[in-house]
Amino acid sequence: MDKRPVIIAFVILAFLAVAGASAGIYYYYQYKSVVKRSQDPQAEIKDILAKVSKLMELPEGEDPTVATVQDADQIRSQPFFTKAQNGQRVILYTNARLAILFDEKANKIINVGAINVGTPSAATPETTPEP
Repeated sequence: MDKRPVIIAFVILAFLAVAGASAGIYYYYQYKSVVKRSQDPQAEIKDILAKVSKLMELPEGEDPTVATVQDADQIRSQPFFTKAQNGQRVILYTNARLAILFDEKANKIINVGAINVGTPSAATPETTPEP
């Protein structure tokens, strides 16, 4: 009796078991990451700021606004965003008047610039002439 088909079947089943277990472990950790972020929404921001603070000194005493570039083509006309790519982070410190464009995947600061935060002018009420 030839044992080759039995050995081949065993190898295929072992490979499928290892692949299935690996996929299960991967998706379990992805699930845990999503649950962690949903329980503490500030955790992702803290993680990004920790990465950036290793690359440059950040202003203290202010909580920044962190946004993700969704459509880089729309904002590339602005000088600060000429090198922006989708998925990069924009960190805004309004009191310190500082903007940082950060590429999280490359762990690289793309651009740093000053922001001009002005107070909006008071709206002038429109008057209609009386008849």
